[in-house]
Amino acid sequence: MNDEKIRVLIVDDSALMRRIIQNILAQDPSIEIVGIAKDGIEALKRAQELNPDVITLDVEMPLMDGLSCLENLLKQGSYSVIMVSSFTKERANETIRALELGAFDFISKPENIFDMSSSDKQSEITEKVKLAYRSLKKAEIFNKARRRQHTIGTESKEPSSELKYIIALGVSTGGPRALSEILIDFPADLPAAIVIVQHMPSGFTASLATRLNEICRLKVKEAEDMDELKAGNIYIAPGDYHLTFDRKGEKILIKLLKTPPIGKLRPSVDVMMTSLSETNFSNIIGVIMTGMGSDGAKGLVQLKEKNNAFIIAQDEKTSTVFGMPRSAIEKGVVDKTVPLQKIPTCIMNFMGVRR
Repeated sequence: MNDEKIRVLIVDDSALMRRIIQNILAQDPSIEIVGIAKDGIEALKRAQELNPDVITLDVEMPLMDGLSCLENLLKQGSYSVIMVSSFTKERANETIRALELGAFDFISKPENIFDMSSSDKQSEITEKVKLAYRSLKKAEIFNKARRRQHTIGTESKEPSSELKYIIALGVSTGGPRALSEILIDFPADLPAAIVIVQHMPSGFTASLATRLNEICRLKVKEAEDMDELKAGNIYIAPGDYHLTFDRKGEKILIKLLKTPPIGKLRPSVDVMMTSLSETNFSNIIGVIMTGMGSDGAKGLVQLKEKNNAFIIAQDEKTSTVFGMPRSAIEKGVVDKTVPLQKIPTCIMNFMGVRR
């Protein structure tokens, strides 16, 4: 990054929250706070004047809410936006929508505002600002991507009766928007169940599942303990639970566990993939998508060695962050590396399914 600093605009209606975020980011010499704003209208004006690289944007604000502000910001200029959201159901729904619209990521506000200053939270905020800065060019690719009308959810859903395949998908930063791009391509009669680990805290995965269910032909739900995998259904691991499997005869059941986080992650993609490899199910497709870190790589090795699974990785150009796909590719287990928009076709070609 040389001597160039990351220019950040902080937008929040709470003076205390603005100060906390400012104090955290000011500790990093590579970050410069160029301005603050207390509502959406002021944010638009300040962004135009200051041309920041990254904007932290509160979801709930007076005069103009975070969603409306985000839409205007994305039309106004090239910024990488990180939403700051509380845990309420309404705020979670709005946050998922913001990610779908093009926000880079989000930071969840703890119930106790002073927990924002914890070492873990400080590291999360600083790291996400840096990743958001590095993703600016990739954000342009996403903003130019196809933007279809999401009306598919109104169609009748007639799932396939036979579970022939299990598709296990791991994703993190950039995931909600990427998922909304690809899951709408699958037909209702897909002879597969899709299980997903999306790195998200508790309270947000239910909103993600609800939103995806509105736009997909397949039925989408937040996974529950003892759910049976059925064709035509998508199961999303709930925040703060590992998603694992138990085989009972021909049935594959979901088991949710509160065992310790793996690399500070719960749910963990590695845990899901490794558990799936132990079910002796014969037709498994593993998919690793955008996200920081290496979660999923070890689990995919297990899937390849034990089940000879077909493994797909999202390519670097369309990944918001290429960490997770890169790690899997470096393990030598990936069969196909494809752009985001070609993942559904790659999966269905492998299964011999036609749209």
